[in-house]
Amino acid sequence: MPAYHVFRSTHIQASPQQVFDTASDFNTWSTWSPWLCMEKQAKVVVTQDSNSVGSKYEWTGELVGQGEIEHTKLDPPGFIEERLLFLKPFKSQARVTFDIEPAGDGTKVTWHMYGSLPWFMFWMAGQMDTFIGMDYERGLKMLKELIETGQVQSDIDIQGVKPMPAHTVVGVRSSCSFDQICESMRNAFQQAEDAIAKQHLSREGEAVSIYHVWDLKNKRCEYTAGYVMPTTAPAVAAPLSQVAIPATNSLT
Repeated sequence: MPAYHVFRSTHIQASPQQVFDTASDFNTWSTWSPWLCMEKQAKVVVTQDSNSVGSKYEWTGELVGQGEIEHTKLDPPGFIEERLLFLKPFKSQARVTFDIEPAGDGTKVTWHMYGSLPWFMFWMAGQMDTFIGMDYERGLKMLKELIETGQVQSDIDIQGVKPMPAHTVVGVRSSCSFDQICESMRNAFQQAEDAIAKQHLSREGEAVSIYHVWDLKNKRCEYTAGYVMPTTAPAVAAPLSQVAIPATNSLT
């Protein structure tokens, strides 16, 4: 079966012991899990002893599937090893570790996953670093925020599939790598706001981003950042462009 190894790291302004205590306590996982944030109603069961060898964290949900993770080795404050078992949507097993080490005035934590795919999913082997890596990056950011501030402020609110009327977006089209998206989109929205004001257009609609290209392999995207206009929006001049969105159903 095709094997994979995915890992991501971050720096946390805290001692290795603080990082170890949080990451090894399954009672904290629902707060910083990069998967559970998309389905808060998922059922989670944690063993009474949440931070010892043999402790388990089990989950069941429509979006997150079903599985469990178990501590197999705890070596404070530097190492955590776990057995990860996926039951749904398909059965799979992986080894998960956290390497925790002093770094400057804080701690470097590296989250690893070692596993293999079922034979019928061989075609996904080359994409696992991207898929899992993005989840790990999000999870480590949430873990960092939890440890440094005591809470995770980011939130995802999935309301389901709803009808969306036709509309037109007027904005600035741009492209960037994934790691530049915050700065790039901030600049694009500022350009759009300035151009809309200069061309005397209404800016009463919602601010939106439309992704034309989302390249997971090369970690690049192309998007339009702008504002919703009436369906019959007036003509615009550079650097603005229009994107017409037909009536459709959308996941909100």
